[in-house]
Amino acid sequence: METILVVDDEPNYRIILEELLEDEGFEVLTASDGVKALEIAHETDIDLIVTDMQMPGMNGVELLAEAKKRWPDIPIIMVTAFGEIDKAVSAMQAGAFNFLSKPFKNDELIANIKKAIEHHSILRDNTRLRKEAKERCNFSGMIGKNRKMQQVYSLIEKVAPTRTSVLITGESGTGKELIAKAIHYNSDREKAPFITVNCAALPDTLLESELFGHEKGAFTGAISLRKGRFERADTGTLFLDEIGEMAIGLQAKLLRIIQEQTFERVGGSTELKVDVRILAATNKDLKEEVKNGTFREDLYYRLNVLNIHVPPLRERMDDIPLLARYFVENFSREMEKPTLTISQEALGFLTSLPWDGNIRELENTIERASILCNQNIIEPEDVQPDTLSANHPDIGAEINIDDLFRPDIRLPDILDAIEKKLLLRAMEQADYVQTRAAKSLGITKSLLQYKMKKFSIKKKPKA
Repeated sequence: METILVVDDEPNYRIILEELLEDEGFEVLTASDGVKALEIAHETDIDLIVTDMQMPGMNGVELLAEAKKRWPDIPIIMVTAFGEIDKAVSAMQAGAFNFLSKPFKNDELIANIKKAIEHHSILRDNTRLRKEAKERCNFSGMIGKNRKMQQVYSLIEKVAPTRTSVLITGESGTGKELIAKAIHYNSDREKAPFITVNCAALPDTLLESELFGHEKGAFTGAISLRKGRFERADTGTLFLDEIGEMAIGLQAKLLRIIQEQTFERVGGSTELKVDVRILAATNKDLKEEVKNGTFREDLYYRLNVLNIHVPPLRERMDDIPLLARYFVENFSREMEKPTLTISQEALGFLTSLPWDGNIRELENTIERASILCNQNIIEPEDVQPDTLSANHPDIGAEINIDDLFRPDIRLPDILDAIEKKLLLRAMEQADYVQTRAAKSLGITKSLLQYKMKKFSIKKKPKA
C-alpha cells in the first residue's frame, strides 16, 4: 500500500484530498505546512508528496527544495493556483514531478499520482539493485570446495526456484546469511527486496514493530506511521536471523502471517496482504527448544520444510587457504595495498587452529593481519586469532621493567631475546619434542616451527 503525504494549509482541502485518495486505496498522511511535512517524511516511508504552492512559513517551492536534498527520489506533485504558472515551471526545473492548476479534475490528479508512484518505484528499485549488486551472492561468490559445502550448494540449487521456507542451521560465524542470499538471488524473486532482521538484536516489543510496522500513536514514541520489514519485503524474501531467540508470543503472529500472508500493523486494524518468502536461521537446536516449550512446534515445522546445515570451519579445513586468500584480496582492495599477500607458512599455520568463531573469526584475523603485517606479507606471527589470545594471565604487574632492561634497548630486541630464551627452555624441557614444547608454551606446533626457523633454533642439538 503506497503512502502519500498531502500538504496544504487549508483544512477542508486536506480532508477532501485525503478521502479521495483513500478511496483509491492509498494510505494518506496530511500536514498543514512544509515544516510539519518534513518531520513526517523523516519518520515515515513516503512514496509521494502532493503539496500546495502557497503556504505560510515554508511554501511549496521551499518544501520541494528541502525534500529533494534529503530524499532525491521521492516524486513531488505541486498544486498551483491560477496565475502561478511561471512559479510552477520553476518548480519543475527544481525537480517537481508535475504540477496541477486549481481547479483540476479528480481523474487528472489520480492519473498523475499513479504515474509518479510508478516512476518512484522504478527509481527505488534501481537504487536498491545497484546497492545489492555490490553484495550479490551467487555460487561464484561462495568460497569452498569441501564435500560438505558441495552438498550445501546442491541444496541451494534445488530449493532456490521454489517458494519453500528454509531453515538454515549452523554455528555462529559460519555464513548462514550468505546461504540465505544465495537462495534469494538464485530464485525468481532476485529483483525484489531481500530484507534481513536479527531477532536477537531487539527486545520483543521493538521486534514486533520492526516486523509488522506500527500506526501513529500505537505506543509511546510512535509519533508517525512506520512500515515494517514484511511490507518492505513484499514480493521478495525476508530473512529471520537468530529465529530461536524470538519470544513465544511473537511466534504465534509469525505463524499466522506464514499461513495466511496477512497481518495488521501494531496498533492498527487494517488487514494487509503480502507475498513474502521466509528464510530463517539459528545456531540453536530448535527440536530441543520445542521440547523445552520455548519454541512452537507448529512454527518449527512451517519453517523447517527444508533444512540446510552449514558446517563449521573445523569440518572444512581444506577450504581455509581459499577463504584466507579471498579475504586477503578483499582487504588488499579496501586498504589500497595492491601488493598484500599471505605466505605459505601463514596459510599452513591457519589450518592448524580451532576456529571457534568460524569464518567470521578467520575474516577478522586476516583483516587485523593485513593492518599489522610488515612489507605487506602476512606471516604466521601476524595471524594470531582471538581464541588464542583470550584469558591471558596478567603477569605484567609482577615484572619491574627498570630492573630488567636498560632504557636504551629497543623493544623489538627485547621481545626477540625473551621469545628465543622461552623457546629454548621449552624445547629443552620437552627433550626437543616439538608437540610437547608447543603445548607448554600455549601455541601451535606450526607456530613453534615458524619461530624456531626465525631464531635459527635447531630441532635437536647434536650430541
